[in-house]
Amino acid sequence: MGGGMNVFMLPDLGEGLTEAEIVEWRVAVGDVVVVDQIVVEVETAKAVVDVPCPYAGRVTALHGSPGERRPVGQPLVTIEPVEALAPPGSVVPAEPAGSVVPAEPVVPAEPAGHAVYREEERAGSGNVLIGYGTGHGRSGRRRRRVAPAAHVARPVGSAVTAASTAPATRVISPLVRRLARDHGLDVAALVGTGPGGIVRRGDVEAALSSTGTGVTRPEHGATPAPASGATPAPVPAADDDVVIPLTGVRRAIAEKLSRSRREIPEVTIWVDVDATGLLDTRAAINAARPDRRVSVLALLARICLNGLRHFPELNSRVDTEQGEIIRSGRINLGIATQTDRGLVVPVIPDAHGLSTYDLAEALAETTAQARAGSLAPARLTGGTFTLNNYGVFGVDGSTPIINHPEAALLGIGRIVDKPWVVDGRLEVRKVGQLSLTFDHRVCDGGTAGGFLRHVADCVEQPALLIAHV
Repeated sequence: MGGGMNVFMLPDLGEGLTEAEIVEWRVAVGDVVVVDQIVVEVETAKAVVDVPCPYAGRVTALHGSPGERRPVGQPLVTIEPVEALAPPGSVVPAEPAGSVVPAEPVVPAEPAGHAVYREEERAGSGNVLIGYGTGHGRSGRRRRRVAPAAHVARPVGSAVTAASTAPATRVISPLVRRLARDHGLDVAALVGTGPGGIVRRGDVEAALSSTGTGVTRPEHGATPAPASGATPAPVPAADDDVVIPLTGVRRAIAEKLSRSRREIPEVTIWVDVDATGLLDTRAAINAARPDRRVSVLALLARICLNGLRHFPELNSRVDTEQGEIIRSGRINLGIATQTDRGLVVPVIPDAHGLSTYDLAEALAETTAQARAGSLAPARLTGGTFTLNNYGVFGVDGSTPIINHPEAALLGIGRIVDKPWVVDGRLEVRKVGQLSLTFDHRVCDGGTAGGFLRHVADCVEQPALLIAHV
């Protein structure tokens, strides 16, 4: 490889991320790219991100295979500069048949152009990752996915292969893609049942079941050959065990929850509430403005925001290194959201400054984008308090793990008809359960109990919320 090559390193992804998993290459060896063209889609611990290249020229090498994790600062794509390409009309000698560019070249010190690129990222140019950019607006719709290239390194100057011109296959999860690849299944032939035709794990498993293959490991002692450049999955001891690589969002969830359980002395308290008044209030609000409907979760969020103003200890975090409790002046409300990629907690920044209508719209929009995988990674961090609606799973209660480094999490279970005593009479009311999990380092039970009672009273008598504003 000549000294004039530009080696594009995997850029700093921000948010403390140190690596990313290659999901899909958007270019092939031999393609000519322009500055800021998307060259690869990667999955971080926070989101799926499109990565643009700061160089123009011809792609001479792709470093890494789909499913492989790459550390920040390591080679991603090698580009032959535009000025190094032959002028129009000239004959470029063909590479010998079958020749390939080495997958891991010897990389010199960071190229000057790359240093400029990093400076432009900080200054706010267009050369930034999707979701980390400047104020230039972009559509909420993600680009169509294309089928991955058949090989990581191919003959230089080769034409676009059939793989790069194949119809787009909507597969978000690298785990689903790997599962299909390990069992020799063509995902392009599957019909996805997810939103927008996305192929889910269940679609792959159903296809394997119909062919009699099944999702199991090979016979004892047999180890399948891993994809080129990919880290082989560990072989289980039992013949019928299934190995699922702990990568991407699943690994981030595991690490964060494990850290929370290790560091935070958490306590959960709960109370049953008569939510009939809250449901009646919601019906009245929606009848007054049918064009701006408000959900029960939005009303509960409004009550929580009011409660945190009266009990700010729960809107805190603990800095163990400095030995300090930091009470946040702003309330960045996290909403626990189940997605096809796993549990994420998108954040509504400065939620306390929103009206109830605006809060309802922000909540609906934020959770929808989180489920679609189109939410900017920066919106998945920075929360100060989390709201969790586990009632959607048909359960009454929960003792959830706090979203580290936050100090508290309020959950609500399903709201169902139950017998309830009202003014000495037994009536059928809409009853649910509220639970509060809190960090005992930031407050004692009196404060936590006061907050939960405040929320419960406002749920049962929404008019009280006006008195506390």
